[in-house]
Amino acid sequence: MNMKLPSINVIFKAAAEETVQRLRKGVSAVIVKDAKENGGHVLTSERQIPAELGEANKDYIKQAFLGYESRPRKVLLYVLPAEAASFETALEWLGNQSFDYLAGPPAMTQDEAKEIADWVKDVRENRASIAKAVLPNYAGDHEALVNFAASGIKVGEETYTAAGYCTRIAGLLVGTPMTMSCTYAPLPEITDVDRVSPEEADTAVEAGKLILIHDGEKVKIGLGVNSLQTLREGQNATLKKIKIVEVRDLIQANLRRACQDSWIGRHSASYDDKCLLSAAVRDYLGSLENEGILREGSTVGMDVETIRAYLEEKGVDVSGMDEQDLKAADTGSSVFLAATIGILDAIENIVLVVNH
Repeated sequence: MNMKLPSINVIFKAAAEETVQRLRKGVSAVIVKDAKENGGHVLTSERQIPAELGEANKDYIKQAFLGYESRPRKVLLYVLPAEAASFETALEWLGNQSFDYLAGPPAMTQDEAKEIADWVKDVRENRASIAKAVLPNYAGDHEALVNFAASGIKVGEETYTAAGYCTRIAGLLVGTPMTMSCTYAPLPEITDVDRVSPEEADTAVEAGKLILIHDGEKVKIGLGVNSLQTLREGQNATLKKIKIVEVRDLIQANLRRACQDSWIGRHSASYDDKCLLSAAVRDYLGSLENEGILREGSTVGMDVETIRAYLEEKGVDVSGMDEQDLKAADTGSSVFLAATIGILDAIENIVLVVNH
């Protein structure tokens, strides 16, 4: 009796549930500079914010907990010395953590924003991280970098710059569930913001800026876009949407973890086991379809063209092989799968024609 499939499905079902929960309630990260409490802190509520920090820093960290539909599950805080010349030690610590969005200090400079941006791009490319960052007025031109561009943010008697409100935006993005986008998410604590015309708002969005708008009654997020402008090979324009990137990141991260934890080194590279893995991944994607994260019709199967190329590189004559032969071919310790998914976007444009 083959008992492998049930155990595999349990692992991938758990990965699907983790994807759902993570997108409902994720993790923010914050870097500040202060003379006290230097080092890393894991906070699960505002009550755990170190009391020795300056009032401005405490206020800045509290903003990260406000969220949107939900609050962040936790906030990773790293306190650098006030005189720190770089973020190196903070980023080294954060490199061993898992989080969704990072915000730098409330007085962050453009050079400091670049340091964070370069680090985020590096860990995503080389460490398979899902880290993203909210940066003030920084045109990062990358799907993992949110260019928050707002000014004159009034909260009670205080007025904040974009840099001073990045933790709030990071927490809001973390608290946006997977079936929603942050577009038009209200920020009820803000009483006013520097106004922009509809034309100026459209221009900003086209330039990859996440802006705040005032609709005459309240302040809210504009269109939920990141800073991506230049599409790289294999990318399409949907990756300019914050929501699409978040879902893609977590699917990739959870599938990678599930394969590492329950598959690599534990199963043979037989055709039957490859089929079991393919079926388990398809079940995982089906769970996300049921949750309304993906469109129905996801597919997973052997990547025939990649298998063909692999065999040819190994000197195997594939001229007489049909598709089934290629799927069943010996590819050593490698398994080549291909999946097609459709990430569901949120409704952001409504056209209503009223006939009378």
